[in-house]
Amino acid sequence: MKSMTAVVALMAVFSLAMCFIIFGSISTDLMDAKSFSGSQFGTLVMVMFLTSSLVQLIIGPAVDKFGYKPLAIIGFVVTSLSMFLLAFAPSFAVAVLACFLMGIGAMSLNTVGNTLIPVVLFQGKDPARASNFGNAFFGLGYVAMPFLFTLFVKTLGMKFNISLSIFGLLVVIFLVFALMTKFPSVPSGFQLSKAFKLLGSLPILIAALALFCYMSLEVSMGTWIKTLMEEILGKTISDAKAIGFWAGMILSLYGASMMLGRFISSAIKNLTKIGIRVIATMAIVSLIAIVLMMVTKSTALGVVSVFLVGLAFAPIFPTLVGVTFAKYDSSLYGSIFGIMFCIGLLGPTFVPKFIGNMSQDSTIQQSFIIAAVIAAILFIFAILLGFIGKSKKQA
Repeated sequence: MKSMTAVVALMAVFSLAMCFIIFGSISTDLMDAKSFSGSQFGTLVMVMFLTSSLVQLIIGPAVDKFGYKPLAIIGFVVTSLSMFLLAFAPSFAVAVLACFLMGIGAMSLNTVGNTLIPVVLFQGKDPARASNFGNAFFGLGYVAMPFLFTLFVKTLGMKFNISLSIFGLLVVIFLVFALMTKFPSVPSGFQLSKAFKLLGSLPILIAALALFCYMSLEVSMGTWIKTLMEEILGKTISDAKAIGFWAGMILSLYGASMMLGRFISSAIKNLTKIGIRVIATMAIVSLIAIVLMMVTKSTALGVVSVFLVGLAFAPIFPTLVGVTFAKYDSSLYGSIFGIMFCIGLLGPTFVPKFIGNMSQDSTIQQSFIIAAVIAAILFIFAILLGFIGKSKKQA
């Protein structure tokens, strides 16, 4: 049972990654195909992540009442539907509805994947290591979506709606696996009474704020790296099609480096014990990479900084979740994850749009100052989390 459940959990985080990277992958093509403005595009991103933040509060109790399987099925069905709807949206209002549904589907898959992975991998004995390994498949989704979409549109000349629909069909295939899988029973799940008590826990509060910073960075990079590279490539290349192709490929490199980093970190035994130092170090490395993105005029240095930021981001989220889980009993994982992700999702709800708004009067490259500041704040939260010290597991 655990092996098949693990496969579906990995499919869930892979699909979640596609939802997170979709806007960066299709940005210019979506705006061209639907005649949307940059402001409207930013609104779509905000709708998806604001919905995700609110829905996360509901998903936990749903798991507690109905179990993992119904939630997995709902997640794959709604995510697939949202992709088809966005692909063929006849108006901006329909596109907004698609992003609303995507928020619901993404958070259903998020909860299924990220709460099952620490339980079904490595016998549940090293949550941070298991979370890193599992979320390497999140990185795989970050690679596949921009790489394949760019290949479909720029190389094969496929239409926007057909290209995006292929990913919706892929999620339908994942649904078939979920329908055939037997899931473990839920130990407790997200309960509001427990959640309110855990809100007073300092480690969880600081971890949630750190996740706010991290998710702001990850989604902002996924949303704007393609545009950033189009700005840099445009200084030396005049062919718009070539610029779009290579910018899409570089965005997929961001996902590839994240996937590579998570596979590497998952090979480190007892990662949970050194997790705080890993998070703090990678926050500094990501800050350096973002500053390089801001100042470079070289395509080569831009590519190196994109690879470096993905590599730095790789262990932060899964290690942060694993380190926090390790302080508490597994029966509280649903509650803890719900609190952390609800607060964390507020970051990508607003920060990518702030960057986009700032770029209206300058460039994306200059607007990355916002990301640099957030990376510095993430380092501070990591240090604070380390000062809290080790705590006994709380039941």
